[in-house]
Amino acid sequence: MLPISLEFFPPKTPEGADKLRAARQELYTLQPEFCSVTYGAGGSTHAGTFTTVGEILAEGVEAASHFSCIGATRAKVCDQLAQLKSMGVKRLVALRGDLPSGYGMGGEFHYASDLVEYIRTECGKDFRIEVACYPEVHPQAKTPQSDLQAFATKVKAGADSAITQYFYNSDAYFRFVEEARKLGVDVPVVPGIMPIINSSQLLRFSDSCGAEVPRWIRLRLQSFGDDAASIRAFGVDVVADLCERLIRGGAPGLHFYTMNQAAATLAVARQIGALR
Repeated sequence: MLPISLEFFPPKTPEGADKLRAARQELYTLQPEFCSVTYGAGGSTHAGTFTTVGEILAEGVEAASHFSCIGATRAKVCDQLAQLKSMGVKRLVALRGDLPSGYGMGGEFHYASDLVEYIRTECGKDFRIEVACYPEVHPQAKTPQSDLQAFATKVKAGADSAITQYFYNSDAYFRFVEEARKLGVDVPVVPGIMPIINSSQLLRFSDSCGAEVPRWIRLRLQSFGDDAASIRAFGVDVVADLCERLIRGGAPGLHFYTMNQAAATLAVARQIGALR
């Protein structure tokens, strides 16, 4: 079976933590290769991220902590890496990350490639390192070529594999992988998959992070208005079709951005025959 991984964000309330625990138990029927947990701007969710990672490990599933470096010192990063290692974490998603609004750049790391290189120097092969990449170009990149080069630099610094930003155009993914290979990038590039749960939330989030929602999908979603059942059914069909195209094209796995919910991801998995 194709490897599947899942992403969660650290809950902000006890109620959210309970809901996430229940969602994880449902999603574990997919037998994920690992589950990753996001890391807020400037490490703002550091405690919640590590707590959630620890819970996943205690549930017998491999957990990957997101780990961002912007604004951080080497000493702080070294301490946190030691903490994760002591917890039994063996996989990291290494990111530049964002600073909280109103903060200057600061810190001793300016790029994700700096962080990857530092982890490799300090920890050797203690961690498997995932990095991010952007088939539709990072919103802050000056050019598509510079964005591809930045990805190649992260891989050359020691990354083991990559997870993409989500997208709904499979051609963008296959073209990106082809161009990355020409730069000597030979690590697996796993497509990130965003199930469609809430249309207004998806469109707003996509506009802010630079992920393209094709016009035909955008218009169909808008045409459903507040009909949540139609939005969910349409979303499952669209995302399942995308996954099938990616699988046929040789994608090495699927990484689902679950939004801490189980139903949409499970519906897509069921439709593509990925329920274990």
